[in-house]
Amino acid sequence: MTDCKAMILGCSGLSLTADEIALYRDERPWGFILFGRNIGEPQQITDLVAAMRDAVGRPDAPVLIDQEGGRVQRIKPPILQAYPNARILGEIYERDRGAGLRAAWLMSRLHAFDLMKFGINVDCLPVLDVPVEGASNVIGNRAYGYTPTMVAEMGQAAADGLKAGGMLPVMKHMPGHGRGMVDSHHELPVVDVPLDELDAHDFVPFRALNHELMAMSAHLVFNAVDRERPATTSRKVIEEIIRGRIGFDGLLMSDDSSMNALKGTLGERAANIVAGGCDIVLHCNGVMGEMLEVVKEVPVLSGRSLERVRAVEAGFPTADPSDEAELRAEFNAMWAVS
Repeated sequence: MTDCKAMILGCSGLSLTADEIALYRDERPWGFILFGRNIGEPQQITDLVAAMRDAVGRPDAPVLIDQEGGRVQRIKPPILQAYPNARILGEIYERDRGAGLRAAWLMSRLHAFDLMKFGINVDCLPVLDVPVEGASNVIGNRAYGYTPTMVAEMGQAAADGLKAGGMLPVMKHMPGHGRGMVDSHHELPVVDVPLDELDAHDFVPFRALNHELMAMSAHLVFNAVDRERPATTSRKVIEEIIRGRIGFDGLLMSDDSSMNALKGTLGERAANIVAGGCDIVLHCNGVMGEMLEVVKEVPVLSGRSLERVRAVEAGFPTADPSDEAELRAEFNAMWAVS
């Protein structure tokens, strides 16, 4: 719908409060995101997703989740099986490239089987960051490996697996979080290497997947481009690097605006994200006071951002006819450990 606001919001618990329903109804976020605090049991998840969409009157509103595997898996056992982290899949690739690519595709296809049952239709995957020596563990084993080409190939396989299951992927964290020496949830990382080095390493996987429909920004300062602002709020990084060198013209959402790498009030952060050129402001923690600040600063979708949103809405694929039990057995056999 054309009157949605350029934001994705979370909620506080297992079901919507009356205040959350009223906020969603009045402020019309484009989409929603779920976290571990929102996960109780299967029917509850399905009901919560349906309630979010009902509040905005859009049965196709995007509902996102970070379901990577490893330590970033919002829906855990016993509801869903535990999945390996990306690095384990990368190790399969390093032994046998074809097997690694198959494993990445299979895990994403299984995520789609899992998540679509609840009505969740967007997974914030693949992680396309390429860590360097000494980087913060905030990425760590969430990355497939340490070489840009391998990360790009595994990331494409993962994105393709989600799409084969009827979901859409979100690449993260553009233009690259692999050099962050501190955790951007808590501090602002600063990257101080030449642009040519970034171009030949960090940007490579994102350039390879620049045809995908959605990406998430990185809360990192790249001194070679903009010493003042992290990528999320930097018009220079977004226009010259993300839209320019990387060539991504899809929907760019911010990483979580409540992360401490960003400075200022939540309203100021949201305004800066919009001013920097992100299409969508992401606010995840479900804190009502913060959401009330954010919604005041976020505009109704228009212009290129609206065109990108429409491309996403038209881009949800039809799931293939794969057999879930067969694929699950194949995948589990690939990474089983004694």
